[in-house]
Amino acid sequence: MQPVQIVDLFAGPGGLDVAAEKLGLATVGVEWDSAACATRRAAGLATIEDDVRRYGPALFPDADVLAGGPPCQTFTVAGSGAGRRALDDVLAFVDRMVAREDREEIAKDLSKLEDERTGLVLEPLRWALEAIDDLDKPYRAIVLEQVPAVLPVWEAYAEALRSEGYSVDCGLLRTEAYGVPQTRKRAVLVARMGSEPVKLPAPTHRTYRKGISRESGDISLKPWRTMGDVLNRNSPFLVISNYGTGGDPKARGRRGSWEPSATVTGKISRNRVVSVDGVEMDRFSFSEAGRLQTFPTDYPWSGRDVGQQIGNAVPPRLAAHILCAAFGWEPPTDVLDNLGTWLPESATEVNRGKKSSPRMPAMTSA
Repeated sequence: MQPVQIVDLFAGPGGLDVAAEKLGLATVGVEWDSAACATRRAAGLATIEDDVRRYGPALFPDADVLAGGPPCQTFTVAGSGAGRRALDDVLAFVDRMVAREDREEIAKDLSKLEDERTGLVLEPLRWALEAIDDLDKPYRAIVLEQVPAVLPVWEAYAEALRSEGYSVDCGLLRTEAYGVPQTRKRAVLVARMGSEPVKLPAPTHRTYRKGISRESGDISLKPWRTMGDVLNRNSPFLVISNYGTGGDPKARGRRGSWEPSATVTGKISRNRVVSVDGVEMDRFSFSEAGRLQTFPTDYPWSGRDVGQQIGNAVPPRLAAHILCAAFGWEPPTDVLDNLGTWLPESATEVNRGKKSSPRMPAMTSA
């Protein structure tokens, strides 16, 4: 399939959109965080700064692909069990939505949830069903990603979308298995309208295991990529995590530059970077932290809380693999090897006013 435009819900600073633009696809993102929107605009990405819940597919008539990564905070399984209760609530709402219960009743019940963010994970399903019911124009493909704890929600989505005529696959992907120099797990769903099977992307690189050589494992796959592969530091280094076990600094996680990074979080600037002799070095810059997520070296990070923007983003290299899987494409090597610099031609032309940006919907009243 050849998509026309992707509408990206909860678009963040642009991880998926960077990949899409590099693949030559038009995007428009909906994001309510002003800082992430500042970065998106600096990057030339078409952006609507607003609440996803105020919009729907009718306002994006050109978009034939739906993507999204809703907030995940309420789905943690740690602590008091609120995450588990949220999950049970969400699965019940999925059933109600697929059964086409009254939308206003569902919205009213969603407003009663302990944390309003819980209901946001249902927004992509609302958009998908509205495109079918109200417009008789189903999205040709759907791509969703989130933390591993959200996988049961994607499994419920998969069952729902199959009943609507989609071929669907979902599961957990490890970022280092797709050439991202970072260990990170993501719950991913890909769907395509029609009976032709769709599958999650096949790994291209070996998975990381502590203490195991990167040359070990399946010889048909490339070795996992290291921090040293993507950061231009002149000597080997160690990264010492800000997170400790029981407050014991000696128990904190350590990764060498000859290994992938641990999961990049919003607190990455707190991680110490030291030489192999223990000498303190400069901590990661925003550009370096972004490169560990496979953002371009010169990506124009803007606004406040840049570390959080970077940590929350989907890695563009992983996104490129996922998008290609959804469209039935082979991941183009030249695109994957060309993620190092920005801007892509389309975003550059939008910035310079040489062509119009994707059509923006009119603002609606709250």
